[in-house]
Amino acid sequence: MGMRITDLHCKEVVCISDGSRLGYVSDVEVEVPEGRVCAIVVPGKCRFWGLFGHVDDYVIPWRCICRIGDDIILVDCKLSDCRVPRPKPGWFG
Repeated sequence: MGMRITDLHCKEVVCISDGSRLGYVSDVEVEVPEGRVCAIVVPGKCRFWGLFGHVDDYVIPWRCICRIGDDIILVDCKLSDCRVPRPKPGWFG
């Protein structure tokens, strides 16, 4: 059974170790020579109604994915290890 990357955007990510809802997949990381998906990216929650950006993103390795369902992805990982700081926006881009 195959799946398209766009199919992952509609799925919510939940950590099974503590039941926390991380959000929805926004991107994937792909190993270019092999063409293999190595991680999914879930953006951090918005700060103060989205006016001050997001907190750190979650980059969850593919090996941590336990199950991909019709509308949810279950992961088992230590969330502190998966947090990646978002780049700070600059005035000149």
